Amino acid sequence: MLCGTAPTLSGEREKMARHSNNDHDNKRLRTRFTGRLFAGLLGLLSGAANAAWELNLQEPVTATARRVYELHSLLLWVIAVIFVGVFAVVAYSLVFHRKSKGHKPATFHDNTAVELAWTIVPTLILIAIAFPATSALVDMRDTSQPDVTVKVTGYQWKWGYEYLTGDAAGIKYMSVLSTPRDQIENKAPKGEHYLLEVDHPLVVPVGKKVRILTTANDVIHNWSVPAFAVKTDAVPGFLRDTWFRAEKEGTYRGQCSELCGKDHGFMPVVVEVVSEEKYAAWVADQKQQMAAVAEDPNKAWTLEEQVALGEKIYTANCAACHQANGEGLPPAFPALNGSKIATGPQQAHLELVINGKPGTAMAAFGGQLSDTDIAAVVAYERNAWTNKLGEVIQPADVKALRGK
Repeated sequence: MLCGTAPTLSGEREKMARHSNNDHDNKRLRTRFTGRLFAGLLGLLSGAANAAWELNLQEPVTATARRVYELHSLLLWVIAVIFVGVFAVVAYSLVFHRKSKGHKPATFHDNTAVELAWTIVPTLILIAIAFPATSALVDMRDTSQPDVTVKVTGYQWKWGYEYLTGDAAGIKYMSVLSTPRDQIENKAPKGEHYLLEVDHPLVVPVGKKVRILTTANDVIHNWSVPAFAVKTDAVPGFLRDTWFRAEKEGTYRGQCSELCGKDHGFMPVVVEVVSEEKYAAWVADQKQQMAAVAEDPNKAWTLEEQVALGEKIYTANCAACHQANGEGLPPAFPALNGSKIATGPQQAHLELVINGKPGTAMAAFGGQLSDTDIAAVVAYERNAWTNKLGEVIQPADVKALRGK
């Protein structure tokens, strides 16, 4: 009898021990889960404290943008009414026509009145929406009789602006992200306009119709400024156009809205809308600067002058891929420090910068940079870091190479 009860007692003790261990494990898991949940909530709340809580479109500053905003608001209410109506019917049906209440399902297979209603009512809603939407779209496409026409060219990863008509005709420049690298690399606090600031914004006069012609040099980009209700693709080999007439002075920001490669998020659009007086002064200043920096084909550059200029051009155009230290991001973006290109034949290096390399991320800079700029940046790459070749490249050499 005693021998028969021993295994039973032992089994009971083992079972109790297992239950105790399981309770301990469950308690530990609950504690761990609670701790993680609490930490997650703290993280969310800390993020909310610093978040921008705007829930609508940007404030419109053009007549077209106001129409888009009003259409957006109207359709939001239409959708909200439809949503509430449909789900109210669904909820009512689920609650009051459920089997547990003894409701008997209907046996009909069709209802002409209902089918006509759910066909005619949505059709009328769509027709009512179509008229104002179509009118707005037609107005957005009317680029006739502009006061100013600007050609916008997308590059990886910057914008080129060229004024074609108006007082600023002939002015052209590149617009490049100006957010410091220290902020991008988390070595310094983020600025107010982090990744939405450029060195040279597009400048236009207030109250004037501005026509924008877009194209691209490499891949598809998209020039977008929400406050103007402007968003148009820039496609290589094609010209597309749009327009805006800003009614309020200020600085308006947007971004490239088409995935265009590694630095797609580093390609902001900034437009400064100024008074006619300030615009005229800006035009005069730009033309004066262009005259001051007009290239002298007979100037003989020194190595120090070229390296100083070349470093600025390299930082603006090349450092994003090949890095400030010249080490690149292999294999997509090869190093220049000690490379065969930067230490090899000078002509091959120049040709690569001018013409690019098809099938790779290496863009052709022949259409973006002047002879002086190309000579300077190549001279910098051949004399920076450990590439101390001591070579000076004159703009005339680049010009001669282009002419081949």
